[in-house]
Amino acid sequence: MEKSFSQDIFILKELVRKGIKLKYRRSYLGILWSLLEPLLSMVVLTIVFGTLFGVKDKNFPVYILAGRLLYGFFSQSTKEALRSVRVNGSMIKKVYVNKILYPLSGVIFNYFIFLISLIVLFAVALCFKVFPTVYLFQIFVPLTTLFVFSVGTGLILSTIGVFFRDMEYLWNVVLMIVMYTCAIFYKPEKLLSSEYAIILKANPLYCIISNFRSAVFGEMMNINYMLYSLAAGVILTAVGALMFKKTEDRFILYI
Repeated sequence: MEKSFSQDIFILKELVRKGIKLKYRRSYLGILWSLLEPLLSMVVLTIVFGTLFGVKDKNFPVYILAGRLLYGFFSQSTKEALRSVRVNGSMIKKVYVNKILYPLSGVIFNYFIFLISLIVLFAVALCFKVFPTVYLFQIFVPLTTLFVFSVGTGLILSTIGVFFRDMEYLWNVVLMIVMYTCAIFYKPEKLLSSEYAIILKANPLYCIISNFRSAVFGEMMNINYMLYSLAAGVILTAVGALMFKKTEDRFILYI
């Protein structure tokens, strides 16, 4: 058992390393692009939506970048997990590997890149005089919850994706809906005080992003958001792991 566990850890590390290399294989900037891309997105979104909504808040770029980074990780990691089993189909047919390592590695290597990209956020925050406070220590809560939530979602998607190939296209549509209900490029104060508040509050990713922003801007996080998003993440992970383990023996017939 101990040997099997250590072997799984070794394979997982290699899959994560391979994922990072493949992601930037044909990029001249390499992992530096993970710093430049969100920064460029922030500039565009700030100009477009800052003008469109008439936002006068001087910290609006920091607000946008915080949401953009978390959503970007969730989007990329779940899409990677969704196709992970099918992409590695040839290896699965030749060598026995614990199949759950494939979607896990897809989430983990994107999480690693995401953590590096946070350097940009804190640099931008300092430029706009958003200085760290004691509340910044709260940041580990939404970051951990985000990882758990992404793992659970990724496991479910990777299972469905083996049997239902069109899931990859449907998930892109779902992600667009998720993006608009995460308040990434608009401030939701008016929406939260209306009858449509449930649209945001029912989205665990919005709750995670909201608490992350609270940590960055020096505010107490919303405990209800924390409990709800964490519960959603744990439940999704448990359901995803169960689905995956119950169906993985049939994967070879579909990949």
